[in-house]
Amino acid sequence: MTLYYRDDAVQVTSESIRVGGHAVALAEVTFVWHAQGRTTLAVRGRVLSRGVLVLLLSLPPLVAVVCALSLAWAAQDRGQWTLALLIIAACVVLALALTPFLEIPLGWLDRSYERGNKVHELWVQHHGRELLLLRTPDALRFGQIYRAVQRAVEQREDPR
Repeated sequence: MTLYYRDDAVQVTSESIRVGGHAVALAEVTFVWHAQGRTTLAVRGRVLSRGVLVLLLSLPPLVAVVCALSLAWAAQDRGQWTLALLIIAACVVLALALTPFLEIPLGWLDRSYERGNKVHELWVQHHGRELLLLRTPDALRFGQIYRAVQRAVEQREDPR
């Protein structure tokens, strides 16, 4: 028996596909496909939080540019270029010092895109009936499971 995929709820082997408490013998599966399911509240929340995070990451640089331009404009009127350049230099140094802390929200954003923004369903034809085996909003996990099922079916059809 070959193990193609395994996590807490799903196990794909050369003999069967186990999802939750249900098991489907691979020999009894005639067709496998995937579909896009209805969007869940979790997926909508992920997309909304992604948008808020992008907004929060975009606002500080925009505010900094506006502040620098207004400071330069005011310095031009008053002729106090030294003070304006000192303030801008201090802000640039502060921004460079805080740059490594961007790793955390950018990591969140990256993982959000990995998980996707759709609900994925794994279907099989078992004893002539269509059977929904798995429904998940996690695109990365779904891709791994679907590929494991494909490999298991391919190996079943083409024993070397």
